[in-house]
Amino acid sequence: MQLTWTPENPARWDGPKQKVVGDAPAGTFDSRFGELDEGDALPGAWWRVEKDGEPIAYGWLDAVWGDAEITLAVDPSARNAGVGSFVLQQLEKEAKTRGLNRLYNIVRPTHPDHDATTAWFTKRGFTASEDGSLQRKV
Repeated sequence: MQLTWTPENPARWDGPKQKVVGDAPAGTFDSRFGELDEGDALPGAWWRVEKDGEPIAYGWLDAVWGDAEITLAVDPSARNAGVGSFVLQQLEKEAKTRGLNRLYNIVRPTHPDHDATTAWFTKRGFTASEDGSLQRKV
């Protein structure tokens, strides 16, 4: 499977992001994604993952106090094929190039697959912190 990792600069809300991020089950991501219009600017750094020219996933990173807050979003049709692991590896590389210390992600309590998603991160070396986030050294 050949995947491409493409930075979006500037990142804007569009149809493919709506499909992968915006149409995710309620509680998965920040509800503010539902308020975006086509072409709205997005904060942080975004990357698009494509397979055969089709967007199938997104990675997001925002530097906060020397750490990298990250989000991964994978189209349901591309799950369980290593795409999430690919996104995580790429986000870690991006964090290293920025000299950041840790990756962290917060799995929302409202996430419909909270336990499975938390276990996925834990299996990849993340540990829970006192604020409920999952962290791993870069």
